[in-house]
Amino acid sequence: MQIAWTVFESAVFVLILLTYYFIMKFFLHMFQLNGYKNKEYLSWLGKNKSRALFPLIYLLPAVLLIVPGENKVLTYVGIGLLILISFVLAINFNAFEKAATKKKLVYTARVKRLMICLILVPTIVATVIAVIHTDNFSVSDMSWTLMETIEVWTFACALLQIGMVVCNLINHPIEVSINNHYINDAKRMLKANPDLIIIGVTGSYGKTSVKYYLHTLLSDFFDVLITPESYNTPMGVVKTIRGSLTATNKIFICEMGARHVGDIKEICDIVHPKHGVITSIGPQHLETFFNMENIISTKYELADALPDDGMLFVNDANSYVHDERVKRQKEGKGLPGEVVLYSVRGSEGYRASNITLTQTGTEFTLTAPDGEVERFAMRLIGGHNVINVVGAIAVAHKMGVSLSKLRVPVRRIEPVAHRLQMRQHGNVTIIDDAYNSNPVGSKAAVETLNMFDGLRILVTPGMVELGEKEEEYNYKFGTYAAENCDHIVLVGKERTKPIAKGALDSGFSSDKLFAFDTLEEALQKAYTIPGEGHRYILLENDLPDNY
Repeated sequence: MQIAWTVFESAVFVLILLTYYFIMKFFLHMFQLNGYKNKEYLSWLGKNKSRALFPLIYLLPAVLLIVPGENKVLTYVGIGLLILISFVLAINFNAFEKAATKKKLVYTARVKRLMICLILVPTIVATVIAVIHTDNFSVSDMSWTLMETIEVWTFACALLQIGMVVCNLINHPIEVSINNHYINDAKRMLKANPDLIIIGVTGSYGKTSVKYYLHTLLSDFFDVLITPESYNTPMGVVKTIRGSLTATNKIFICEMGARHVGDIKEICDIVHPKHGVITSIGPQHLETFFNMENIISTKYELADALPDDGMLFVNDANSYVHDERVKRQKEGKGLPGEVVLYSVRGSEGYRASNITLTQTGTEFTLTAPDGEVERFAMRLIGGHNVINVVGAIAVAHKMGVSLSKLRVPVRRIEPVAHRLQMRQHGNVTIIDDAYNSNPVGSKAAVETLNMFDGLRILVTPGMVELGEKEEEYNYKFGTYAAENCDHIVLVGKERTKPIAKGALDSGFSSDKLFAFDTLEEALQKAYTIPGEGHRYILLENDLPDNY
């Protein structure tokens, strides 16, 4: 009988461990998506209480296993509940991993170290409890181990979401030491390439696009290294340097992202850029920046880091960028020796005019500060793509490439994935702007949609990470959508209510506005809305997996 009970306990223990693994993977994924930041992760837990509190149902069987003592009935009830809850949670959390997530959990070295800590902590706790409660401790004595270990791991499952924070704190000194080693190694490599010209690119939006456009324009004339994809954090930059920098590289284009004050300075202290580009500034990541003043000062940390003989390229069409630049010039501080302006229809610096939309993309005329004029054609659409290409042209021209030699590279510029990227499907054109969305970009996207002649349909879940302003900005987005779209299809019935209200308050017909729970349902509707002519479907934003 005792042997049978021990075998049963062993099976229950294996089930607990399996469930712990599935729950751990889910919260590790969310922790990774929140940048391994305890504060941001805890904020996510507060906004996703259903997921965060779900494992707490393990506390019921945990209490039933501990409290009753010799009461076998309660023990059996506790074991039964434990088995049932384990199956429910294992199926639920495993289903997320099998879902079509945008970004899967990446098993980085840091994730593996967290996993080890998350396994070691309950193991150590179970061992200590066993030693305390056992007079003659023996590994071969199974009478204490299984039930008390099951109890410990049941509590571990229930509190794993908080255990993530605890283990991150435990690992913090190790992570700091490892990061410092990698950072110092990257600095050493940069120091060994004294002739390397480093160009920092930052902005609330547009920085990834400008980075790729500039790479296309310069790569015909220089050996250029760029941070790949959206590698724009300090460790992402360090990884690029350590993994890809060679002695033949002449230019390093370094994208610099930020979610907190000081983030840009941290990257600049590693790479020490010679030149910098500020693509735009706007309300984004307000949950962590809190206000526009912090966003502006953080983006201009790039300007603060440039040497006196450096150049700062600024999108002077952006009011936040323009106002801060004017303020600093009046104060006579915080800017390098040369500030280069670029804009659309501006009066100074590099400026685009005579913009026309063609069947193959966009054409525009560019005027340089010295009066030189050149006509450019590109396969990109959207006003913000024009300004981004103009910024890239300004940098390339200042690096010594003539405007005439830039005509062919500009024609070769490829759309950056999920940033107003056009895809043809028979009589349907998908305009994919799903990477992320912001108040300025979303307005520009629907205005771009309005430029096409056909049935214009918007599919969107709205914007996130805008803090207290989120509802206000989504309401405004609804008003812009009403002006530029024939039909609006919303993803997420609850969170998109501000968009719907903004559209309806602007006189948009309720018969042309639809809301669904999933993207699949929304797309199916967009494809089947009655209408003649070519169908243009704009996908504006695709929420991160942690939403």
